[in-house]
Amino acid sequence: MTRRLLARHERLRDVLPAVVLVLVAAVASAGDAGGSGWHAPRLGAAAWTALAGAPLVVRSRWPLPVLLASLAVDLAHMAVVPTASLTPAASLVALYTLATRSGRRTAWAVGLTASALITAVYAIANSEPPFAGLSLLRFDLAIAATALGDAVRTRRRHLAEVEARAVRAERTREEEARRRVTEERVRIARELHDVVAHHITLVNAQAGVAHHLMRDDPDRAYEALAHIKETSRAALDELRATVGLLRQPDDGPDSRAPIPRLADLDALVGGVRAGGLSVQVVPTGTPRPVAATTELTAYRIVQEALTNTHKHAAATKAEVTLDYGPDRLRITVTDDGRTGSAPGPGTGHGLIGMHERATAIGGTVTAGPLPGGGFQVVAELPLALAPTSA
Repeated sequence: MTRRLLARHERLRDVLPAVVLVLVAAVASAGDAGGSGWHAPRLGAAAWTALAGAPLVVRSRWPLPVLLASLAVDLAHMAVVPTASLTPAASLVALYTLATRSGRRTAWAVGLTASALITAVYAIANSEPPFAGLSLLRFDLAIAATALGDAVRTRRRHLAEVEARAVRAERTREEEARRRVTEERVRIARELHDVVAHHITLVNAQAGVAHHLMRDDPDRAYEALAHIKETSRAALDELRATVGLLRQPDDGPDSRAPIPRLADLDALVGGVRAGGLSVQVVPTGTPRPVAATTELTAYRIVQEALTNTHKHAAATKAEVTLDYGPDRLRITVTDDGRTGSAPGPGTGHGLIGMHERATAIGGTVTAGPLPGGGFQVVAELPLALAPTSA
């Protein structure tokens, strides 16, 4: 409680040493080293101490002028009263204050000078050797006050640096957390877009087929409704799996299943075919082991490309080529849609999502219309991921 009180009131903190010095001087002057016992305090010694301690009231604001004033009074006291046994306590306090509030070079230059003056004046006034007895004691006390103040200043500066580093680290952690949250939101939005856009597009296409054939060919309409049921169930399963990731307390293996792979392309293409689009998958090259992240990225790119073909190209057929190279997988999705035949403009999120997925693992995606009509998406993905990409 006392430390908190002194920390809030700087003036009280400055005055307190002066009051203590006066009281100590008064008590010390009441004793008699000659053995005659205690007597009334000698006001002269207490007055000198009070005069030297008076400048300490503003020691925090002007440490160097306060030291000069207190040192002048203490030196005068030692010169006028050579037999005085009290140490120049006010000067010691001023030396300590200066060392805590100034640079190390200034503190030690002034400290050594003050120590030499105190020692020389006391030695001359009392006819003692300067580096022996009480003269050396006063020199040591002045040096000790300077060293203590320098140590306190260094410790305060160290604590301030530690606190500043802690604040910077906390700010960095907050920024990193916000960045990770943003990345996670983008990733989840991309997953939801891929799942919802693909399945809803298929449901819409199959519903159109069922509506068109309901009267003329009920059997095929019934088959289209069955495909709608299967597609909507698959959409719900994938949505449940994706949203379930948000409820997992950790990132254990169970929280990452199921993950679509290239082996699931047959089921994906089957659903697209049921929606009325003829799709052919053509693998070329020698199949090689593919990283799980690359398989997921490849599956999502094919899924999004076929979804865009359904929604915007008014195509009748599409071809998916999987070309296995020595270290890369090249995916090409081509359709025969006609420019300007799309039912409406898209938002572009699908192409952005494909590009982001490929870039995240060190791959590339290019997309654009073909000269003879149709649209083509080409993705180059690494078969194995570097540690940073993984």
